[in-house]
Amino acid sequence: MADILGYVARRFVNLVIVIWIAGTLNFAIPRLMPGDPVDQAFQSLAAQGAAQQDVARVKATWEKTLGLDAPIYVQYANYWTGIATLNLGVSVAKFPTPVTTLIASAVPWTLGLLGMSTIIAFTIGTLLGALLAWPRSPRILRVLAPAFMLLSAMPYYLLAILLIATFAITYRIFPPAGGSSPTLILGLDLRSAGDIAYHSLLPSLSIVLGAIGFWALGMRALMINVLGDDYITFAESKGLSPRRVFLRYGLRNALLPQVTALAIALGTVVSGAVLVEAIFAYPGLGGLLVKSITGKDIFVINGIVTILILTLGIAVFTIDLLLPILDPRIRHRR
Repeated sequence: MADILGYVARRFVNLVIVIWIAGTLNFAIPRLMPGDPVDQAFQSLAAQGAAQQDVARVKATWEKTLGLDAPIYVQYANYWTGIATLNLGVSVAKFPTPVTTLIASAVPWTLGLLGMSTIIAFTIGTLLGALLAWPRSPRILRVLAPAFMLLSAMPYYLLAILLIATFAITYRIFPPAGGSSPTLILGLDLRSAGDIAYHSLLPSLSIVLGAIGFWALGMRALMINVLGDDYITFAESKGLSPRRVFLRYGLRNALLPQVTALAIALGTVVSGAVLVEAIFAYPGLGGLLVKSITGKDIFVINGIVTILILTLGIAVFTIDLLLPILDPRIRHRR
């Protein structure tokens, strides 16, 4: 028990250190960007036709309200205090909307799109990759290997552009952009769910097609590594069915690195597929992050990246604790 508690404590300390270093970089980098965030917001308001009277006084008021007039060490302390209290500040571009409100409105879109796309791609890619390496699998599956290599080399945004050009412009089967129909009032009903699913098919397909190749090729390499192990030979010599040898001895033992990669992938889901969401004008965190970077909305940038840091760190921490349970061979002792 003491060894287990010590292992968990060490992993937790590593988690805290990683979050502190990444959080510090998250605080510093947006503030090193050229330009003033308040000036950027005023330029955006001016472009929309807002009156520009007594700009200096209004700007000073905004900076004081946002805390940008304080010394940098005070801003740094406020940054960590806000994270601890779940108060991520106020958007500069959409003042006085809280950052948590903007993120909360975008998170369901991103989780629904990327969460389901990642799980679908992982499941299909892992099974196909394992079958590609298994000697008794149908030969026709081996023809898919070059296609997987091609898909894994293509970035999501290129697939997104090709899908839009084919299915939205040429054949006009799916809408080219948006998360739902602009005339539809969303609610908890089948019509809204169907409309959202209809608009998410193309962005989801671009993510799935690009990720299937990655998961399939990775699983194929892992499966090849376990084929020559003694326990595979021993299981076959016992006369076990090929299906049982494949599932219980081959797939199960080769799956662990894939599970680790899945945990990391799911941890990065909340960051959004930035370019894909921007191309499809999808109302998720990726699109919100792009708008925040172009508008130098530092508090929104900090909020989105903070969520990414926390979810990724917790995902890796969790998988570190689960691996000894998933694989009986792994035992952490002093």
